[in-house]
Amino acid sequence: MSTTAQNNAPVTDSATGTGPSGEPAVATVPEEIREAILAVAERARRARPELATARRARKDETLQGMADALRENASAILAANRKDVEKGREKGTSEAMLDRLSLDGPRIEALAAALEELVALPDPVGNVVRGRDLPNGLHMTQLRVPLGVVGAIYEARPNVTVDIAGLALKSGNAVILRGGSAARETNTVLIQILREQALSHGFESDIVQGIDELGRDGATALMSERGSVDVLVPRGGRELIQSVVRNANVPVIETGEGNVHLYIDESAPVKMAVDIALNAKTQRVSVCNTAETLLIHAGAAEAGREVLRALHRAGVLLHVDEGARAWLPTEAEATATPATEEDWGTEYLALELAVKTVGSLDEAMDHIRRWSTGHTEAIVTNDLANADRFVAEIDSAAVIVNASTRFTDGGQLGLGAEVGISTQKMHARGPMGLEELTTTKWVLRGQGQVRS
Repeated sequence: MSTTAQNNAPVTDSATGTGPSGEPAVATVPEEIREAILAVAERARRARPELATARRARKDETLQGMADALRENASAILAANRKDVEKGREKGTSEAMLDRLSLDGPRIEALAAALEELVALPDPVGNVVRGRDLPNGLHMTQLRVPLGVVGAIYEARPNVTVDIAGLALKSGNAVILRGGSAARETNTVLIQILREQALSHGFESDIVQGIDELGRDGATALMSERGSVDVLVPRGGRELIQSVVRNANVPVIETGEGNVHLYIDESAPVKMAVDIALNAKTQRVSVCNTAETLLIHAGAAEAGREVLRALHRAGVLLHVDEGARAWLPTEAEATATPATEEDWGTEYLALELAVKTVGSLDEAMDHIRRWSTGHTEAIVTNDLANADRFVAEIDSAAVIVNASTRFTDGGQLGLGAEVGISTQKMHARGPMGLEELTTTKWVLRGQGQVRS
């Protein structure tokens, strides 16, 4: 986990506080805000023990109640969400952010279904990781236990409100949610529904709390609550994530900036390359597992031409190097732009894609190593040896062979939902589901042994 120790440190993101230039906009936190956050954390700690020891059946009944309540209150959720979206448009919010922010009937159903998937998953709490009898007669077990109080800072993603609350409940954790001003109306309704269901199933409602009303100062104060908050998970763009990592003195699990690469090898089947590239870039452009850079082997000319033609027809703005420009369809030549060094490091989250030709698998992997954020990388190939080398030598949280990058997702991988995609290497890496919201406890049982 990444930690720093800077009390009252400023943060630099739209969900946590930034000026137009990206410089810190908040230098200190008013004492009343700090006291309010401390009170929230203390309520979470008081509410947590009963949840931490609850049986699976009770937690599952609560999750099902939450799913049912989301469906029953869909009209209220949508009304609140419309206010957020309208406000976002008035402020000139990007289309990618508006897409993340927006809910509709199918998306609410997906939120409810994700909670129901959690119901079907095993409860990790109390699982024995390992155990044995020691030579001195002690019986040793290592058990999975909840992390405790989990704080989450994210922006314009109301789905995250439900996903994290559901995962936290099933894994026995209390959760404090800071969803940002962009989704405040929606999150207020969602959190109210979740709290009511927790209370109706015998838990304290404070196992789920939101702090959006405390504004940017509240997010800054949350990052300073070491000892009251056990772990902090930022989820959003680069500025938000790096701001939390730099400034929090609560342990942080770093998630999700996705400069994702797709490499089309010389042996790649043309149709497969087209299908995967289209899906990886266009299926949903505003999420972190969307492809942002396309690498194409110089010997895969037919695949290169067909892929670029399909991407252009899908409305993707292409930033191409000289090699890829030669493969552009005539109708794309006027709109495509020359790729720059900046493009290789950009997470567009839009219908834009950087395209580079490479002379070998080694050149492709060298480019990925230089520019990757450690999220997801994929290869399309018919060469088993190249596939195996790519898997072995690319050091990212997820490595995919002959499939879309969009599969790096907790729901797709059977986790029910995810807190985020961890790009760090300690504790949790990749999609963070139930087990990733637990730690372990060592238990020794003896009959009076003493150490000599």
